[in-house]
Amino acid sequence: MKITNIETYSVSAGWKNWLFVKVCTDSDVYGISEATINGFIATTEAAVHELARFVIGEDPRQVNAVANTIITTVADVGHIHRMVMGAIEVACWDILGKTLGVPIWQLLGGKHRDSILAYANGWYRTERTPENFVRIAKTVVAKGFKALKVDPFGTAKFFSSNADLNLSFEILHALRKEFGPDLKILIDVHSRFAPSEALRIAKRLAGLDLFWWEEPTTVERIELTNEIALRCPIPVATGEQFDKVGDFETLARGKHVSIYQPEPMSLGGITNTIAVANIAHANGAWIAPHQSGGPVATAVCLQLAAIIPNFLIQEHFDPFNEPWTRELVTWTPEVEAETGHLPIPKLPGLGLDLNMDVVRAHPYDPNAYFDTSKPGWEKRLGAGTKES
Repeated sequence: MKITNIETYSVSAGWKNWLFVKVCTDSDVYGISEATINGFIATTEAAVHELARFVIGEDPRQVNAVANTIITTVADVGHIHRMVMGAIEVACWDILGKTLGVPIWQLLGGKHRDSILAYANGWYRTERTPENFVRIAKTVVAKGFKALKVDPFGTAKFFSSNADLNLSFEILHALRKEFGPDLKILIDVHSRFAPSEALRIAKRLAGLDLFWWEEPTTVERIELTNEIALRCPIPVATGEQFDKVGDFETLARGKHVSIYQPEPMSLGGITNTIAVANIAHANGAWIAPHQSGGPVATAVCLQLAAIIPNFLIQEHFDPFNEPWTRELVTWTPEVEAETGHLPIPKLPGLGLDLNMDVVRAHPYDPNAYFDTSKPGWEKRLGAGTKES
């Protein structure tokens, strides 16, 4: 079996674009994957085609060799380069699983679990008030979610005014009051605050029993996040912007962060994410992969959830995207109402395929990107969308 071509399909999901990749072979077997990165879809798509020539003619079942070729043939230039590596690697795992008739998790030694706890994200597409956040959160909990993530800080950057911080506190307090202690509330800071401010705000919110404090400050220096984690009353999570396994080794050496958030696709794929999980395991830490892309990237994370023992929880946007996106693929995981868990895929390879008619019906939109500096970003309407 040989790789004959690599196809790409960019899809507008309203508030951001998704990029899907299809590795074709000289047989009737092909593999799919995803290479979504906010604001750089056209750039990543061009990179896929520019680097594809390095693996045309190779056997896709030699997954590690093919992925290594992408990253070593030319100098490693970082995030988008790793995204291309990850997209092709995952598609090759999909091919190998389909060829052997087993899910990817079976190829990697079998599963530890049949499902994984999920947390909702992208659910609060509403005005930034306590009443609206509680109203929407009720629909999320009704779907079966036992955990949800929220960025309540509006457009605050570097520092927050007391009035704005009071509103953020009121939103979170309202959620905690409404749903009680059993609902896990995760906070995404989106790297927005200066280190001292991240600590000041975390201390103000600590009494609300928050599950984690994600990306509290700049990722320019990993050491700063560890220093915050040492003094922070809320557990710190980070890592979605790292594009190399070694970044997590640096994080581990700082000792104070115990929740790692690798983004599997921009880290280079499944094999590299397992390497990060092993670093975490050796340091008593857990992983909770970042996933704000489309449904194919969700399937990748669920394959990893099956095989990684120290897998904590999985981010899940899919139920809160536009309704038509459920038709984009042939399988979507349903949250189990009693447990708040997502199931592990059972079909060969990734366990799903693209519905090409739906893909083609929603072409790339240059104005579909996520911008937290824009007032009202919480509604996730896309930068070019006007409210009705």
